[in-house]
Amino acid sequence: MRIDILSLFPSMFAGPFGESITKRAVESGILDIHIMNPRDFALGRHKQVDDSPFGGGSGMVLKPEPFFKAVRFLQETTCYAKRRVLLMSPEGAVFNQKKARELSEYEQLIFICGHYEGFDARISENLADEIISIGDFVLTGGELPAMMIADAVSRMLPGVLGSEDSAPTDSFYNGLLEHPQYTRPREFEGMRVPEVLFSGDHAKIAAWRREKSLEMTLRNRPDLLAAAKLDKTDFAYLEKLQKND
Repeated sequence: MRIDILSLFPSMFAGPFGESITKRAVESGILDIHIMNPRDFALGRHKQVDDSPFGGGSGMVLKPEPFFKAVRFLQETTCYAKRRVLLMSPEGAVFNQKKARELSEYEQLIFICGHYEGFDARISENLADEIISIGDFVLTGGELPAMMIADAVSRMLPGVLGSEDSAPTDSFYNGLLEHPQYTRPREFEGMRVPEVLFSGDHAKIAAWRREKSLEMTLRNRPDLLAAAKLDKTDFAYLEKLQKND
């Protein structure tokens, strides 16, 4: 996958993309990440990318020309049959794991990051394929959301994680929160790892993990249960938990 990010502050991405799993994915050729400054496509001697809003108001609004030129440059100079242009904005639909899986099917993602008061509406209406938010709050710019979404999407790509089983066990992947995880030592300050994990019985371990996943979801994010794929055993266990509570 190729990821292109349009940002007025490209140096913000050096740290997050230069470490850990993302760095290894780039080095192995699974990811190809490019950061581009829209200012390079701005008009005039001063390369102005923002201006005051028509009709009055506070703050500065990002101009359409630099962003249209930058995206069109990428579309003309890269050859990908399946690409998506994403605008980072609190006005968009809230990003989730389902969207991460959906976006992982594309060959190229182009992120548009804003700053200041916002974008000229022609960018959101005529340039972006979709607008994405990471929550009902406002940040200084779209760089942090772009980093988070790129990280979540890249985890879905084959070969990025150390194990092919890692992503499917993540929270939200199957609509539920992830079950608890344990490692050595077996006992720490009187706190013991559940015995079932040492049983060697994979069916029992899988059942225990499913129950704990249901328990975690019911306790911390009960809203997820409405859309999760549950069977009769799951419903029976949830009913038992609710009765005990």
